[in-house]
Amino acid sequence: MKITVVGSGAWGTALAISLCKNGHAVTLWARSAEKAEQMKSTRQNPRLNGVKLPDELQISADPACVAGSVLVVIASPSVAIREVCRKIATHLDENTVMVSVTKGIEPGTLLRMSQVVEEETKHPVVVLTGPSHAEELAQGMPTGCVAASANQAHAEMVQDAFMSDYFRIYTSPDIVGAELGGALKNVIALCAGVTDGMGYGDNIKAMLMTRGLTEMARLGVAMGANRDTFAGLAGVGDLIVTCTSPHSRNHQAGILIGQGKSADEAMAQVGAVVEGYYAARSAGELAKKYGVDMPIVRAACAVLYENVSTSQVVEQLLNRSKKPESEDSGWN
Repeated sequence: MKITVVGSGAWGTALAISLCKNGHAVTLWARSAEKAEQMKSTRQNPRLNGVKLPDELQISADPACVAGSVLVVIASPSVAIREVCRKIATHLDENTVMVSVTKGIEPGTLLRMSQVVEEETKHPVVVLTGPSHAEELAQGMPTGCVAASANQAHAEMVQDAFMSDYFRIYTSPDIVGAELGGALKNVIALCAGVTDGMGYGDNIKAMLMTRGLTEMARLGVAMGANRDTFAGLAGVGDLIVTCTSPHSRNHQAGILIGQGKSADEAMAQVGAVVEGYYAARSAGELAKKYGVDMPIVRAACAVLYENVSTSQVVEQLLNRSKKPESEDSGWN
């Protein structure tokens, strides 16, 4: 199968490597000709230190390289995804299926990434998401994700293309829940990093993760998602790995903010896109739009955008009014 991966960051490159190992004819599109040439000559991506790119992997900076592809995987950062889709749209074949692997919510429009891809390309989209660090997948370490689409045949096509002896893919019809899980967990992971940076322990992190998951599911259900999706790979699975792993850029940025750096300083030091920074504001706006209470997201926005201190928001969260843990406590 001919497949093009659009976006030569760590995740796009790791997916391209995995697809090559499955015997597909894979092209990796880089946004700049300079980066494309560098990867061609070195057979490495600087974001995946020490991982050799397969000899059969084609690398291009020409948007027309998507022509003839059965699947086109969109792996660009959320802030660039609309522009990138516009560049490739006219070169897509009529029956191409898009695969969105970017986790985020578009600022302003509050659209999920698959909605942006579909809007710009006019092609059906499958979302591939879950607890997956590029560094591990690129080295062939066991990984599990979910392919979500309203179209079962498209979800199963993506499952078949990516599935291997180390990359297990499940399918789901809940594209809304899968995408919201992937986007919102970045906000919670950033917050978990903040508490680590402040010197707190595991107790508060566990509380943030579980109550953050409640907020994620609460918004998801309001937007039409299945609550059970948040108990799966796209929800709690992705939340665990992003809140606890040193590979997580969101967690790294949160640690720096917890240590006293500004959001801008933290992102500059991380040196790559921190999706949770952008998703926090969009999540806060979605919460208002759908009338959903999301105090952790609100606290994240206060720190990131309103210059409120981390110690102040922690105090505010801990001193909120008393309430039962479950919204359906079972008591009359």
